[in-house]
Amino acid sequence: MMTSTRPIRIAAQLHPQHGAWPELRSAAIRADELGYDILYTWDHFSPLNGDPDGAHFECWSLLAAWAECTSRVELGPLVACNSYRNPNLHADIARTVDHISGGRVILGLGAGWFERDYERYGYEFGTRATRIRALGDSVPLMVNRLVTLNPPPLRRMPILIAGTGLTLTLPIVARYADAWHAFFPDRPEELEAPVAALRRYCDEIGRDPGDIEWSVGLQPNDADRFLAEDVDAYLEMGFTQFTLGFGGPTWPVEDGAAWLAWRNRMNAATRAAA
Repeated sequence: MMTSTRPIRIAAQLHPQHGAWPELRSAAIRADELGYDILYTWDHFSPLNGDPDGAHFECWSLLAAWAECTSRVELGPLVACNSYRNPNLHADIARTVDHISGGRVILGLGAGWFERDYERYGYEFGTRATRIRALGDSVPLMVNRLVTLNPPPLRRMPILIAGTGLTLTLPIVARYADAWHAFFPDRPEELEAPVAALRRYCDEIGRDPGDIEWSVGLQPNDADRFLAEDVDAYLEMGFTQFTLGFGGPTWPVEDGAAWLAWRNRMNAATRAAA
């Protein structure tokens, strides 16, 4: 166990479902003004809960719009599904949104899991293993495309990879990721094996696991308990990025005020001790 020296960062994931665009835009602006470090959405084609045919918006179109209406917060997909776009096109989309944002895009990537998306839009679902292997093939293509596009991104675009698979996903994280998202665990103990595996894979290729920002998400109805009971354990494991989810129709990002205040106190204490 170790405590990371990275600053704590708090993200808001705005679930793009069951609401209207003006309110979703307003929530993004409020998140920017409130001081969230990162603004995420997800990459699906219909709601994940509630009415499956309810209101829903597409990932990268939203991110482009948020890039225009915000000024400070980093933004990206949590996470974009590798199956839905040619990897070269995917890199080009991310690069374009990066320019719109002034260099604030995080390229969040995952192998895909929501079968209804695949069925509704005509993508081959395959197996978990084939989807993860496809992600492993696509990431280096995206990395190469990002550095050859004209113009290139405005910074070296951070790549976040999501997943906790011990044999297939975590080797990809160790080799390519600037950030690792370990999904939405119920308790810290669930991540002990993935953390050990990631450390092992980093050691095998001679990479410092501290070069990777570790991220974990929490469910909207669990934010208070998580902060009171579990957050210290995640910090001790090495996690420093925490994502709060907010749903439509109002996306109440103000409900994360306690997390933002906690981040400020913790980061100030770390700076004072340095």
